[in-house]
Amino acid sequence: MTTRERANSVQSERAVLVGVLLDTPVNPDHPLDELAGLVASAGARVVAELTQRRERPDQTTYLGKGKLAELAALCAHHDADVVIFDNDLSPAQTRNLEKALETKVLDRSEVILDIFAARARTYEARLAVELAQLEYSLPRLKRMWTHLSRLKMGIGMRGPGEKQLEVDRRLVEKRIYDLTEEIKAIHGRKERQVAARGEQLTVSLVGYTNAGKSTLLNALTGASELAADKLFATLDTRTRRWRLPGWGPILLSDTVGFIRDLPHRLIASFRATLEETRQADLLLHVADASSPLVDHQIAAVRAVLAELGVDDKDTLLVLNKVDAAGDQVERDHVLARYPHALAISARTGAGLPALARAVSDHLGRAFRDVDIETDPGNGRLLAWLAAHGEVLSRHFTADRMTIHCRIPAALLGRIAPHDAVIHERAVATRLVPDAVPHDTPPARERVHS
Repeated sequence: MTTRERANSVQSERAVLVGVLLDTPVNPDHPLDELAGLVASAGARVVAELTQRRERPDQTTYLGKGKLAELAALCAHHDADVVIFDNDLSPAQTRNLEKALETKVLDRSEVILDIFAARARTYEARLAVELAQLEYSLPRLKRMWTHLSRLKMGIGMRGPGEKQLEVDRRLVEKRIYDLTEEIKAIHGRKERQVAARGEQLTVSLVGYTNAGKSTLLNALTGASELAADKLFATLDTRTRRWRLPGWGPILLSDTVGFIRDLPHRLIASFRATLEETRQADLLLHVADASSPLVDHQIAAVRAVLAELGVDDKDTLLVLNKVDAAGDQVERDHVLARYPHALAISARTGAGLPALARAVSDHLGRAFRDVDIETDPGNGRLLAWLAAHGEVLSRHFTADRMTIHCRIPAALLGRIAPHDAVIHERAVATRLVPDAVPHDTPPARERVHS
């Protein structure tokens, strides 16, 4: 089957969405909106929805008996091809549901994995997705393959033989091991690649999926990366040069978006892809101010950052899409809850100058305002300073040249003493009079219960 044929077959699938509302944060008016967005991103068509509020899921079928019968009738009426739960199901629950409904049953994690598999473009991302899928599939082999009860017969396998399930499980476990080792090697190379960029400051965009990170990257750097109004439009990290006003060039990275209940296997598998986030000098946490669930989305992103071990990194909260955030009262309520956040619209450009000033202020803590005295013919040093800092002025005498520049403190040690003399000026006035504080307090100020 060709790629186009496979896409058309997915497009033709009719999906019934099911949500068991426990304590999961959802839009009370449209509780399955996010799942519907995921299903649309996967290429299926939603024909019906069903929700049930319970204190705890049924251990056998997740739904209660009455709702299960209602769901079966709904599937028959719409001739559904697949039932998709906005919950994570156990292998036994999935088997019981498929038996009762006589229809394919998927859970939220399977849909996310399928989207990642379809969107992964780089070799690194494809390996990460394959590893996550295999780890998810391993306990579900009995449901996935119909030949597992047959006995493997042949030379050396006389007598009871060995069940095909055990053979397949061993093959999957071997592939998981191979992928894990290969991803470890990629992670090591990625760490070295990112560390090699230490001469330039890096800002990393993080946030909930579809918060507008790629649109912001394009607006700030003039890039033309894909920026689509769909979940997980970006899976591979993209890094572009951003000439920050007043500071010179820095690197701006766009990363894969996060989501509520993002499968832990994906977080682990994509650690190499998220290395830019771990090594960044500053994180821009982009949130969708127009979403009714913006508070829960911000909390979900912070939870993933904590799992990655970067929750104590210098972070600016950026509330994007303020031009689409409903009426003025709703917008004011969101901004009031996050008084230290920056309100912007990446689409219209509103607030971007203030964002640049705030980033300059935060990164400026690592800069030094210096006069560098060197030989007038030292064009190599002048070019290096222009590439890694901001040259503010040059003053020439008969036999010396003095360059006034602003440069990362970490790079001053790279200037050889025999090449130039460095005179540090008084602390430069920051570009932002009132510094924008973190959206979360520093780690040392936190109180852990």
